[in-house]
Amino acid sequence: WKEVLIQALEMGYDLASGLHNLLRDEGDLVAAAQTHGGTLHDVRVPTDGYPIANGVNRTGKRCLAVGTDCSVGKMYTALAMDAEMQKRGMKSTFRATGQTGILITGHGVPLDAVIADFMAGSVEYLTPDNDDDHWDLIEGQGSLFHVSYSGVTMALVHGGQPDALILCHEPTRSHMRGLPDYSVPSLEELRDVALPLALRANAACKIVGISVNTQHLSEDEATKYLAETEARMGLPAVDPYRHGAGRLVDALAAI
Repeated sequence: WKEVLIQALEMGYDLASGLHNLLRDEGDLVAAAQTHGGTLHDVRVPTDGYPIANGVNRTGKRCLAVGTDCSVGKMYTALAMDAEMQKRGMKSTFRATGQTGILITGHGVPLDAVIADFMAGSVEYLTPDNDDDHWDLIEGQGSLFHVSYSGVTMALVHGGQPDALILCHEPTRSHMRGLPDYSVPSLEELRDVALPLALRANAACKIVGISVNTQHLSEDEATKYLAETEARMGLPAVDPYRHGAGRLVDALAAI
């Protein structure tokens, strides 16, 4: 990528990156930026001094998307719900916890780059006291079932102290992302693990809906799968990309 990145700096562009490999550590990019007046933005670098989590209850309400696996639609679900709530005139804020969310919104916490002892505290910092009728839509990360990335998910569950959980799933995967020897858990398994952990931090937490990424299903297949999932789980099940997040917001507003 170097040739293209240097060309961009020569043309007067700034560069922004969410990679763990930092732009600022690449001498030729730093030199090109200095020569041509460009700025290098490394998004995956914590910029605040986060506290250790204290578990003190906060005013306002919080919703967290948790997934059976990585990259199943947790961020999109939160963004879609926030957009729907804004459209309805409800009080809500999307809280970015990863580099893509930060690039979309311009603010947030790069959670997987925060020192482990401060991860839950950074989520508390990101979702402070607010109006009683205000919802923070917290961007989910990783999965409690993913042996590589479960730590960030746990920090979100306890640091976020969510009042509501949205379960997220992609039904066509044969194994966990990047882990061919690990099967994908069911929505029931996710429910039975995530809720008790969330109740530890917020005794009022409830699972209110299911978001399914149906990109690899036809319209008929998606409709059938969502109906079967809804009947089986007793929760509204939608693909917010295909069908909007309205029913998830309805469920959130009902608690």
